[in-house]
Amino acid sequence: MSDVFKKYAGKLPDKILEKIKKNLPSKISDSHIKEILERVSEEYNAMQIEPGECVGIVAAESIGEPGTQMTLNTFHFAGVAEMNVTVGLPRIIEILDGRKNISTPMMEIYLKKPYSQGKDIKRIAAIIKETLLGEIASEILITLADFKIEISLDEAKIRELGISEKQLLKALKGNVKQTSVDIKGNTVVFKMRSKEGNINELYKLKEKLKDTHVKGVKDITQVLPIKREEEYIIVTAGSNLKRVLQIEEVDAARTMTNDVFEIEEVLGIEAARQAVINEVFKVIENQGLNVDIRHLMLVADIMSVSGKVKGVTRYGVVREKASVLARASFETPIKHIINASLIGEKDNLTSVVENVMINQPIPVGTGMPQLIAKGVK
Repeated sequence: MSDVFKKYAGKLPDKILEKIKKNLPSKISDSHIKEILERVSEEYNAMQIEPGECVGIVAAESIGEPGTQMTLNTFHFAGVAEMNVTVGLPRIIEILDGRKNISTPMMEIYLKKPYSQGKDIKRIAAIIKETLLGEIASEILITLADFKIEISLDEAKIRELGISEKQLLKALKGNVKQTSVDIKGNTVVFKMRSKEGNINELYKLKEKLKDTHVKGVKDITQVLPIKREEEYIIVTAGSNLKRVLQIEEVDAARTMTNDVFEIEEVLGIEAARQAVINEVFKVIENQGLNVDIRHLMLVADIMSVSGKVKGVTRYGVVREKASVLARASFETPIKHIINASLIGEKDNLTSVVENVMINQPIPVGTGMPQLIAKGVK
């Protein structure tokens, strides 16, 4: 068997050969294997792109046409009203436009064994979820005479979350400045240091204190442990990849976020490129549509080729184009032409759009070959 595969080592990619090996029945003759490999080889060669193929236009059509069938909706997790995920066309636009502030950031947190089998899953979820001071407060009182705020704490919630007095004091001192913090029993007292404080500042401080981070991972507002196939994972509303990967029980190799820019910052541009492919493919697949992943790979390559993720907008990849006319054809043409004129920019007409604009053959497909006549000047 191995001799048959060796003959096709250069003809087919290793990944395809490995897949064929894996799916072959145990009892099969070399002649049948050779026939399978020959057919796969024919199929593979037929799928190769011809030189000069307009891959950009093919990719745009292949993504755009099924994109018109996508729904404009938001998916809610069962039983959790606050936790929703943007899907369909809005999500595709969000990714391809390269938006830094996405509408529903979320994470899928995978755990190491034995936690992935359900052990201490609630405890780990409690460690991850962000706890704000307003969530553990039972009453908030403002004393105008002394310019102080007294917050009565819910002892049952504090016990449930395992927050110690020392931990609480450290969190509050680090987050709230220009005030003195003191804990008396189950009451936290905040007193403004400035004697010239006014009532407005006191009320602003009260609202700020409600949103003060006490425990957990910042920006993770909801956690939902769910069973997926044979293991438990934690789905979150909100994202903080850098901090979550530092938690001991978390499987850092598989944990992911839907925020492409956060992936770029924490894991680098290659991971961000793969995230663009995965996120777009996930949306298309959930909608029951069929788009070849290579079209998505091309778009992801264009978005990440500069070393930073850039959206398919006039501020992103269009701005990077070398051709003045190509930039002008997208949006704000007058601005691009004036700027190019001011600096004497030259356009070599090497791409499609600029040649279409000046009505000459485009350098792709049959427009690629050029006729050179000998002895003609």
